[in-house]
Amino acid sequence: MNTGDTAWVLTCSALVLLMTMPGLAFFYGGLVRRKNVLSILMQCFIILCVISLQWVLFGYSLTFGPDIGGIIGNLDWFALNGVGGTPNADYAATIPHGAFMIFQAMFAVITPALIIGTYAERIKFSAFLIFTILWATFVYDPLGHWVWGMGGWLKNLGALDFAGGIVVHTSSGVSALVLAILIGKRVGYGNGVTYRPHNLPFAVLGGALLWFGWFGFNAGSALGANELATNAFITTNTATAAAGLTWALIEWKLNGAPTALGVVTGAVAGLVAITPACGFVNPINAIFIGTLVGVFCYIAVAKVKALLGYDDSLDAFGVHGVGGIWGTLATGLFAEKAVNDAGANGLFFGNTHQFLIQCLLVVVTIIYAAVMTWVIFKFVDAVIGMRVDKKAEIVGLDLTQHRESAYTLIE
Repeated sequence: MNTGDTAWVLTCSALVLLMTMPGLAFFYGGLVRRKNVLSILMQCFIILCVISLQWVLFGYSLTFGPDIGGIIGNLDWFALNGVGGTPNADYAATIPHGAFMIFQAMFAVITPALIIGTYAERIKFSAFLIFTILWATFVYDPLGHWVWGMGGWLKNLGALDFAGGIVVHTSSGVSALVLAILIGKRVGYGNGVTYRPHNLPFAVLGGALLWFGWFGFNAGSALGANELATNAFITTNTATAAAGLTWALIEWKLNGAPTALGVVTGAVAGLVAITPACGFVNPINAIFIGTLVGVFCYIAVAKVKALLGYDDSLDAFGVHGVGGIWGTLATGLFAEKAVNDAGANGLFFGNTHQFLIQCLLVVVTIIYAAVMTWVIFKFVDAVIGMRVDKKAEIVGLDLTQHRESAYTLIE
């Protein structure tokens, strides 16, 4: 066991926690109307509570526990039975098993939190809680086992996802699109009517905290303080910078001025896209990945959403879904064993097979996440109803769901 590796992974666990609260909470909270900001903060905070407990009790065992047919882990590690200070060589040979577990817990926390952006301002808190627990159990845990768990069928095929482009971002982004369609538009949204962020400084602060915390997300996935962590750190920063700049330049060209919201959104898209690739690609190719995701996500957010007419409130699909899909495919293009001998060469380094595996990974994730999200939504909606009534939505979720107000004046 290596104390340096252990210290690094524990530090990165705290950085990933910071991504959810306060990072994502303030990013999303600044983007909604002022009457709903506390509901966003509350949803992010309570996810940290409930998924932390779900993970310790059975989520970790389902995701990383001893394999059952390549589909799911068994419950041998229920309530962290057998998960302690001794390293588990299958996952991380130089750190305590418990350190690996808590690092992965923070991934399990932030993934359903990303979905908040699609149904913001119109979901019942009770329905949100039930949906989140079910989604984590029946979407995140199995998918995590397929891709990362020992014996997982996609892992055995050779799928590459260094830090969660598929397991975290594509799964949550696709689920967000399904939910946006099922739950419907916010009251008054459409026909040229959009809702502007109530506090852009909050959003910029949250975006900056996400960038900061993402080094734990990506570089921490090397599971050691080593050369691979260094590469992941550099590629993460490089792709993010390229994506943020690209978005700003597109806005400048098309709309006459770059915006703070645009550059922050572009940066988050860059973080998403480099996540699956950061431990497999070099910094120069990270620039290509970041630049292209800035273009793709801008088109998804500014053009496709308006064309199709769905109300993805805070663009969870446009940024995380599209960015995660591109990042996963880009891994199949730009990955090289010269960066990570445990990975594979991609299409541009002579390995067409790896790109085809990444394509399969995307297709499987889209189908599974979409179908399961539809099933879970329909179940929760039938039991207690997913959406608040029209009056509650107009008044705002802060007052109607939590009996609190963030500000003296209510929009």
